Amino acid sequence: MNYKETIEYLFNVAPLFQNIGQGAYKEGLSNTHVLDEHFGHPHRAYRTIHVAGTNGKGSCSHTLAAILQSAGYKVGLYTSPHLIDFRERIRVNGEMISEQRVIDFVEQERSFFETLYPSFFELATALAFLYFKEQNVDVAIIEVGLGGRLDCTNIIQPDLSVITNISFDHTQFLGSTLAEIAAEKAGIIKAGVPVVIGETNGHKEVKEVFLHKALSVNTSIFFADEIDEVEECHILPTGERQYETRHFGTIIGQLGGDCQEFNTATILNAVQVLRHSNASFQASTFQYSITDEHIKEGFASVCEKTGLMGRWQHISEDPLTICDTGHNTGGLQYISHQLNNLPHRHLHMVIGMVGDKDVRGSLSLLPNDEQTTYYFTQASVKRAMPAETICQIGTELGMNGQPFANVKEAYEKAKENAQSDDIIYIGGSTFIVADFLTHKLG
Repeated sequence: MNYKETIEYLFNVAPLFQNIGQGAYKEGLSNTHVLDEHFGHPHRAYRTIHVAGTNGKGSCSHTLAAILQSAGYKVGLYTSPHLIDFRERIRVNGEMISEQRVIDFVEQERSFFETLYPSFFELATALAFLYFKEQNVDVAIIEVGLGGRLDCTNIIQPDLSVITNISFDHTQFLGSTLAEIAAEKAGIIKAGVPVVIGETNGHKEVKEVFLHKALSVNTSIFFADEIDEVEECHILPTGERQYETRHFGTIIGQLGGDCQEFNTATILNAVQVLRHSNASFQASTFQYSITDEHIKEGFASVCEKTGLMGRWQHISEDPLTICDTGHNTGGLQYISHQLNNLPHRHLHMVIGMVGDKDVRGSLSLLPNDEQTTYYFTQASVKRAMPAETICQIGTELGMNGQPFANVKEAYEKAKENAQSDDIIYIGGSTFIVADFLTHKLG
């Protein structure tokens, strides 16, 4: 098989959550343990940092990887989902796994894993863990796929756990209350492994879940939103963010979304914990040596160092065109606020969502006035809500818009209508951004 055939095989033999949703979700770690045993527990060959959360875990994972790369470490990075190419999920120092290695993995191991009926994510995780061992990485940043407690990444014994925040998403799996969702994500907290919590948003019940879990396993817990590491933040004319911090001086962050202020506080607290945890690694030859300059370099060049895309990404300046993967109420509230505060004559919104999200609640957060036009569309995945359906919901909410069969058509129409002092925004779903970037860059 060539690479394209190999990926199509994986999509067909193992259910892919981003395509079909709930039918691809496999609760429990039985397959994960079988795969891990088969490959000789490869994740034990290098150090790891585990990152969970409803929103921001991708940005935090990539930025932590960029900081560690700046510090001279060989860094594995495992994230999901991908936007254009499956290989985006598995990187070493920003370089994607080779097509040939993916082909070889499937050809050499399919006779073993086909009998397990694994999920796509279980196979991807097994490949990532194995590849990082083969590449002899120093440390790997491992992003949780869904939840935490039963996520197949949760077999690692990391040096640090990070939980960015808690909001409503994947409620059919994780629970219908914030406390229930927090309990699932708290499942990555392990004995003796310090944990940094990014935001609790003032929800006492969420904080209590994390405190109880940390106490039950006798580990240290840090709440970034109570430490006030970021003292001031503003947007530069370049679209970057400038942070004035308590311990690190001035930091210029390449990622320009409003949510990055909270992600930055989480990341800086995580780095502080790594620095101060070196004493617990005395039995090892590995020590985290991260200077302030390494931190600044990582923040300033995260996209180049790690290949991150789709986070308040500027595509064009005339007209200003932005895409963002924010896809739930927790993320879209930041996006809406930021769009409303950008100077513009008219706002053109290319929007689509998947049917298992709170579509009405999400749309109600977005700009809705006479200066905003919607181009409702659908991504090329089975979970996508039909454009006509989301358009109908938008119309019921008083939004001005019409449906388009695909992202390319919606974007091209928005581009045709937009003037130089307008803004075009593409988002609502990770998969809308994926289709858009495939159209623009693929």
